[in-house]
Amino acid sequence: MRVAALQLDIAWENPQETFRRVEAVAVDAADRGARVLALPEMFATGFSMQAEAMAAHAGAVRGFLAALARRLDVWLLAGLAEPGRERPANAYTLVAPDGRERLHGRKVHPFSLMAEAEHYESGSRVRTTGVEGVRFTPLVCYDLRFVELFRAAADRTDCFIVLANWPERRSHAWRTLLAARAIDCQAYVLGVNRVGSAEGHPHRGDSTLVDPLGEVVATLAERPGAVVGDVDPGHVADVRRRYPFLADRRPEIYRDV
Repeated sequence: MRVAALQLDIAWENPQETFRRVEAVAVDAADRGARVLALPEMFATGFSMQAEAMAAHAGAVRGFLAALARRLDVWLLAGLAEPGRERPANAYTLVAPDGRERLHGRKVHPFSLMAEAEHYESGSRVRTTGVEGVRFTPLVCYDLRFVELFRAAADRTDCFIVLANWPERRSHAWRTLLAARAIDCQAYVLGVNRVGSAEGHPHRGDSTLVDPLGEVVATLAERPGAVVGDVDPGHVADVRRRYPFLADRRPEIYRDV
């Protein structure tokens, strides 16, 4: 299957302008044969701590995604702010080509350096779904630093997708961790990040598809565009068969180490 990371300059707290920017990149990815298109964390608004105001756009964001998925006949995975139980939530949704939501989850680890937990509820589950024969597991930004989440879902995953707003000053960590998680789990990892500036903080993108051996399949930095590459579940299975590292894990002792 061909997948795409839609790297864009998010219009800060301005969904309607961001929707316009998404369209051109999404059309390009679909024209290049991508079936699953991924957008960054809170793609419509940017990573704003104005949680209630950002969550108020959730209905419009879902409507936009449903209409675009139907028009392009693709699967869309996107991050958004949405109403929660006690506080809004930093969430993601997977929308099918018929416009219906097929998977929903929330960021597990709030970003402590911005006190995200004071503004957004966290999730408590890692979710996986099959799309046209490929098993996908989405995670959100700061979750990338926690190998425990990835390893817990490795056996059921062909491709992890990480939706992010990861700043330029930590771009080396972003690139390194994407490759590390692919090597850790012997799975593809697709990381989708934004470009442009968010309240004075530059972002260079570096949206990347990494293969199960940690090799970069496709990447893009410093400008908007679609990062497109192929994901092959057969290759995942072959790598795990030839190098059975996951089978050598000893989870029964890890809690006591």
